[in-house]
Amino acid sequence: MADSKWVKIAAAGFVTGAIMFALTGRDREAAAPSVASAAVPKRLDIPSLNMKAPLMKLGLAGDGEVELPPFEKPLTAGWYDQSVVPGESGASVIIGHVDTKTAPAVFYRLREVRKGAVVKVLRSDGKVAQYKVDSVEQVAKDRFPSERVYVEDGLRLVTCGGVFDRKTHEYLDNIIVYASRLKT
Repeated sequence: MADSKWVKIAAAGFVTGAIMFALTGRDREAAAPSVASAAVPKRLDIPSLNMKAPLMKLGLAGDGEVELPPFEKPLTAGWYDQSVVPGESGASVIIGHVDTKTAPAVFYRLREVRKGAVVKVLRSDGKVAQYKVDSVEQVAKDRFPSERVYVEDGLRLVTCGGVFDRKTHEYLDNIIVYASRLKT
């Protein structure tokens, strides 16, 4: 399984920037975090999974697809920088791999998170955005709910999942966690 094949596989489940902009009616500047919120997310904590993961910024790749964290950093998740900073109003999207060719990755246990679980995002300004899991969905990649993930308010955690098709070297589904912000 070549890395380029993995990128193709993972990217297939994520909406392109063009689709996101078409759905929201916003341009790149309007979709970017506001100057008032110059903070960026630094770490994701899911206490019920005993998981703490560093976050990196992800943008759009040259082909218009959402970037993915590099496979060389399997325990790092990525915040899509065209979504809002966690803790702000709007959709905030964090993407991570479920596994690599040789081992589990950052979101390997994501499918185990349950409704009501708390998800925390530590920001560069020292604030901690807290969310409560509303639901976990497994959906076929060809039915990826772009508007619900990239437009509706809340935190979204996205990874691959379901059956791994050895013939095509790809997962057939995505696992998506939907969470609402807790008032602190």
